[in-house]
Amino acid sequence: MIHAVGPVWHGGSHDEDATLANAYRRSLELAADAGLDSIAFPSISTGAYGFPIERATRIAQTTVRHWVAGHDRPRRIVLCTYSERDRAIHERLAVEIFGPPD
Repeated sequence: MIHAVGPVWHGGSHDEDATLANAYRRSLELAADAGLDSIAFPSISTGAYGFPIERATRIAQTTVRHWVAGHDRPRRIVLCTYSERDRAIHERLAVEIFGPPD
């Protein structure tokens, strides 16, 4: 099991974006180093830590997109959501960040 801890939101002035991206990136590194084929992420820091969902989603998806461009593992990366509202944000941003689905 890989445990990632994201930043508490303090309005965006405490390097929260970079810290969140690093939480995803480091987890992906650990998964790759362990030879894992898949990894699933909750929406890190968007619950009790108060990170704005759209901003966090953009960071998560951009980090994953950059990761898959340069690495073979993990082959399956799942971004989980807490609600239908969050899912809609993920789906909308995925088209922008990854392109339209095939």
